[in-house]
Amino acid sequence: MMTAAASTQKGILGWIEKTGNKLPDPVFIFFYLIFGLIVVSIVAALAGYSAPHPTQKVEGTDNPVIIQALSLLSADNIQKLWVDMPKTFTHFHPLGYVLVVMLGAGIAERTGLFATAMRAGVRNAPKFLLTPMVALVAMIGNLAADAAYVVLIPLAGVLFAAAGRHPIAGIAAAFAGVSGGFSANLLPGQLDALLFGITEQAAEAIVPAWDANIAGNWYFIAGMTFIFLPIIWFVTDKIIEPRMGKYVPAGSSGALVEDEDKPLAPEQKKGLWYALIATLAVCALWIFFTVGPGTPLIDETARPEARLSPFYKSLVAGFFILFLASGWAYGAAAGTVKNHRDIVEMMTGAMSDLAYYLVLAFAAAHFVAMFAWSNLGLIFAVQGADAIQASNLPMPLTLALLVLLTGVINLFVGSASAKWALLAPVMVPMLMILNVSPEMTTAAYRVGDSATNIITPLMVYFPLILTFCQRWKPDFGLGSLTATMVPYSMFLLIGGLIMVILWVALGLPLGPGAEIGYQLPTQ
Repeated sequence: MMTAAASTQKGILGWIEKTGNKLPDPVFIFFYLIFGLIVVSIVAALAGYSAPHPTQKVEGTDNPVIIQALSLLSADNIQKLWVDMPKTFTHFHPLGYVLVVMLGAGIAERTGLFATAMRAGVRNAPKFLLTPMVALVAMIGNLAADAAYVVLIPLAGVLFAAAGRHPIAGIAAAFAGVSGGFSANLLPGQLDALLFGITEQAAEAIVPAWDANIAGNWYFIAGMTFIFLPIIWFVTDKIIEPRMGKYVPAGSSGALVEDEDKPLAPEQKKGLWYALIATLAVCALWIFFTVGPGTPLIDETARPEARLSPFYKSLVAGFFILFLASGWAYGAAAGTVKNHRDIVEMMTGAMSDLAYYLVLAFAAAHFVAMFAWSNLGLIFAVQGADAIQASNLPMPLTLALLVLLTGVINLFVGSASAKWALLAPVMVPMLMILNVSPEMTTAAYRVGDSATNIITPLMVYFPLILTFCQRWKPDFGLGSLTATMVPYSMFLLIGGLIMVILWVALGLPLGPGAEIGYQLPTQ
């Protein structure tokens, strides 16, 4: 229900809304890009477009291998398109990562573990800590994907009202945490699996042996959590809520409190304890696999910096087992899981939720693959790296520009995977040539992808958040919501930019085994 239709047609935000609404579905954006890519590849091949390979040398000489642009309508590329179509789709790196993690996360969500944990995290917070607790649980709640939007955001409004505060300020704080802090978290999760799958495919264009480590941004996203938390706290308590004034109910909120703020049932509390025990057991198991007899998750034969590679690669499976075990333990105690058939049904439901993602992945997989077949991505990366070197831009500034570019694109294309599939094939190899690791490029992308989520009407949950607000203030329109969220977006973007610049300047590790710099291997 969008009651303030007129407000959607004014100013820059109105232009964003109208322009974005004219864009096709992201699936067809990729199909149109493929058609455009075919035309560009033909022109580039006929023009002899080329660049020297940054690492490969002609055998027996010091001369670099020359990368030639190839037409996508060449016989070889047409054969690849039709013969390898199943392989192109199923070998799309993010696909396997996301499917495996979601099998477990779907159980944790459907048993009620995620929703109950979020409610338990904020219900009993002291009044003076209510805002930071809501923001923190909102950011951690990203592990629960859709559940954080559907459960936590309306609950935050109820909790603020119960504390004598403006409920829409609570909704805004939760929305800023869930969506503005989209990448911030204390643990890697589904988003890391999705993004690093795309990063891996892009990095392999220049270094075929490069493997993704989904914990490669762990320290960085934890840092984002502690940077974004005081920002959301400050904006909510010092800017947003004072502007709203004292809340005067326009209708009855009693039903909201009864429905969304009821105390945890005994079986839910028991379920949380069971889930905690299961979580600790899985963590202990992985530690045992890493340091126990035989050390199956350590490669003793590898060079020292690569010995933990099996451990990093195992984290996708580790998160699957973690979510599966904790969700099942919670469900068994809370009564939401009666037998193993319920688990299978929940896994099936989780896969059905990914139906649209599978269609998007099919289109994105072919765009990324065909970009690689044409050699255009690698040529653009080499020439882009040369241009950046010639400009003498400091690397922190280059990464800051990537953050800003991502933030602008995010106003029009909401899907995190769609944006990264568009940017990664050029940005990841280009910055690798400039000795920036794929993990650092991914981290910079994530900052820009988060900050502007909360001010674009094209964000898929924007109408839902508006509905939550209208339950407390019926005349609250789309323009009102956007104006409320703009200060969050500005402060989060500025905070994220400063964080990227300082992280690079200080040379801090991005995660276990993941550094800012990267040295291309010579061949």
